[in-house]
Amino acid sequence: MADKVTFPQIGNYNIAFELIFNYGMGLEYINPPKMTDKTLEIGTKYSPDSVCAPFKFMLGNYIESIEKGANILVGVGGLCRLGYYAELHEQIIKDLGYDIKFVNFAQSRLKRPSSWYEKFKALNRDMSLVKIGEVLPTAIKMIEYLDLVDDFLRKNSGFEVEEGSFLEIYDKYLEEMRQITSVKELDAHQKKYMKLLDEVEIDKPKKPLKVAVIGEYYTIMQPYSNHLLEKWLAKRGIEVVRWMNFTNSLLHRPEKEIKTHIKNYASYDMGATSMYTIGTALKCAKKDFDGIIHIKSAGCMPEIDTMTVLQNISKDYKIPILYISFDSQTSDLGLETRLEAFYDMIMMRKKRII
Repeated sequence: MADKVTFPQIGNYNIAFELIFNYGMGLEYINPPKMTDKTLEIGTKYSPDSVCAPFKFMLGNYIESIEKGANILVGVGGLCRLGYYAELHEQIIKDLGYDIKFVNFAQSRLKRPSSWYEKFKALNRDMSLVKIGEVLPTAIKMIEYLDLVDDFLRKNSGFEVEEGSFLEIYDKYLEEMRQITSVKELDAHQKKYMKLLDEVEIDKPKKPLKVAVIGEYYTIMQPYSNHLLEKWLAKRGIEVVRWMNFTNSLLHRPEKEIKTHIKNYASYDMGATSMYTIGTALKCAKKDFDGIIHIKSAGCMPEIDTMTVLQNISKDYKIPILYISFDSQTSDLGLETRLEAFYDMIMMRKKRII
């Protein structure tokens, strides 16, 4: 059986991963199924009760991908408990009787480049660094373009005159991107679809409600894990801003700038995405946003630590912040009740200020 590799779904970045694995690594990439209730149900069934929802989503997605034919699973590290998850995922999956190879990049070290090379070789001993080098610029630019389009949609999709106009174009945009293998093709593709998106008729007020979404890395970037929060906001005619994405947090990581920016509120990095959460909240508060929504998985310690700081920002800048924790028991009804109350509050606040 030919080797087939996969990585759990996170946003639409798997399109870039597919390019790297298929053309750079010489492996067949299994695109993981979209996250559903079934994904969470599978992950929850085989996970320890105390772990966060991202662990459960990822485990469920691994198992669904194995059932699609994947026999090589890729795990990654992180600056919180995520760094330990790959090992536990591997143990659980093997205990379930699945015959797979698990390549854990959490064991690699930035200060030891050879450790990364060893992991790449573990994926495919015949892989070529030259081929990886050829596709990597395209994959990186693909990520940047995906984030650029997503930012555009957050700001405008809530104001389309004909409902579904943006989504129709976006689906085609993603579908065609999967066929691209060069920067030249990618640039032409991006130009074509940005033009189509710009041509969509919108009815956007001069001062729409503007809400920033901040919080924990996985929950904020995997729409299903936050119950499609951004779509809910857009349907209420809200301009949504989300700084946290791969481009900002990985490719152009402004660590020094953020530390300087938040020094009056936080002297130390509390881990994972904490200082970026604080930095974005402070920036948006200074720009007179109408509200901020802080989301995280239940039990996420770095984001729990930020909440006291966020309360200080809220007090100093008189900006409302809604705190939402997600776990495998979060209900749509309970979430919608809280969101509706928040929406009513910022709407009344907006009218009072105007």
